[in-house]
Amino acid sequence: MFDATHVTLMIGPLPAPLPAPLPLTEALQRIEVNSSRERSGFQISFSMGKNSPLQLALLPAGFFDPMITRVVIMVTVKGIPQVLMDGVVTRQEMQPGNQPGQSTLTITGEDLSVLMDIISLRIPYPAMPDNVRIMTILAKYAAFGVVPMVIPPPVLNVDSPTSRFDTQQGTDRDYIKSLASQSGYVFYVEPGPAPLQSVAYFGPDIRIPVLQPALNVNMDADTNVESLSFSLDGLAKKTSVMFLLDPVTRKIPIPVPIPDINPLHPPLGLRPTPPSRVTFVEDTTRLSATEAAKRAFGIMMQSADAISGSGSLNVAAYGSVLRSRMLVGVRGAGIAYDGMYYVDSVNHSIKRGEYKQSFQISRDGLITQTPVVTP
Repeated sequence: MFDATHVTLMIGPLPAPLPAPLPLTEALQRIEVNSSRERSGFQISFSMGKNSPLQLALLPAGFFDPMITRVVIMVTVKGIPQVLMDGVVTRQEMQPGNQPGQSTLTITGEDLSVLMDIISLRIPYPAMPDNVRIMTILAKYAAFGVVPMVIPPPVLNVDSPTSRFDTQQGTDRDYIKSLASQSGYVFYVEPGPAPLQSVAYFGPDIRIPVLQPALNVNMDADTNVESLSFSLDGLAKKTSVMFLLDPVTRKIPIPVPIPDINPLHPPLGLRPTPPSRVTFVEDTTRLSATEAAKRAFGIMMQSADAISGSGSLNVAAYGSVLRSRMLVGVRGAGIAYDGMYYVDSVNHSIKRGEYKQSFQISRDGLITQTPVVTP
């Protein structure tokens, strides 16, 4: 279908989507996939005519109906298949055209985590730590190929059921994300590695130490990006201060500064950006020692990166598919901005004869830590 790139599209009922029929692939105009830290989405456009099978059969039969239609998008570049999206259609739009064959059908959707955001529940979880609660919640979605990967928080606080217990009030996704924010963790659903399989990850925002091909800019024939720019935000870093009561009288508040350093994010810049703001954490004097340690660790895990970059590339020139939540190197940007970066988000734009990506990258400081950027 595309030069050096093969796209596989599966669409159908939630439990078992099938490869897209020929009339659907022939009508395909454009595929957009956005992969970010927390939630991913997609948008697919098809052309239609008055006598098109999409207009006469598929659309009236409910082939694209929201919340019951599943879509799997997979690309194969240089013989390596990668699942870009496994999600559910949430919206459909039809735009009639005045010229023959100019009508457009567009379907929009999100990854499988949208299924966890439909029903609001009220469920008690007595004497259950966070990781056990999340495993219990995610077990309901095993029928859709969702495999949980849950890392216990560094500080566990299990209350006696005779004193108090936690209760879920809201949807599964909202509740899991609230537990993640308390520990400075992240929660997302990553498609793959095989079609109809996804990984529901709950844990620290770990920078996967798998290096992708470097982004080359201003290197003549070796340049493999179309654009790349950087910015340094002096207000991004901050020092948080918690107030805890002294352990003897429980009346005197003691300020405890929390550094803006994520212990699970190794520094990628040789000269980190110093914090310029000071904020005070509210409602901490009532916390127990265990709860205060959990809150402090969560604040440290949410440390922000001061340097961000954005750009675009053509996959044919880059030679691979840039993936989010992984590391990538930069060459040709100068001493200050060369080096390793964390890929925050990637937007895939695919149409006939063209596969382009736009991306967002970040790190903590200037000047690379490594003498050589590889590969």
